[in-house]
Amino acid sequence: MNKARLAAAPLPTSPPVRLLFASAAILLALLSLPQASHAQGIVRGAQEGSYEGNRIAGPVGGAVGGVVGAGVGGAVGAVEGVLGIPHRHYRHRCRGYYDGYHRFHCYR
Repeated sequence: MNKARLAAAPLPTSPPVRLLFASAAILLALLSLPQASHAQGIVRGAQEGSYEGNRIAGPVGGAVGGVVGAGVGGAVGAVEGVLGIPHRHYRHRCRGYYDGYHRFHCYR
């Protein structure tokens, strides 16, 4: 009884699976980096801190407020940037109302 044997066909040449997974991981890591617009916590924190410190305690308060504001603004900006939390402002300078789409409108 003769049994016919089949020869295995060679696989087509393609990049290794590990290389595909590594390139996909690198691509996703590059896409998940925060944009440059998200890294403004240090500068804005220093500006607001120096303004408030100067308003309350004069030039010395402005210098101290700028340093503290830069530290706190940088920390908050870094945490929000890493976690992807949007910075939302709920403080309004006028009297108004929220519409059905949760947008604030001033009376004037």
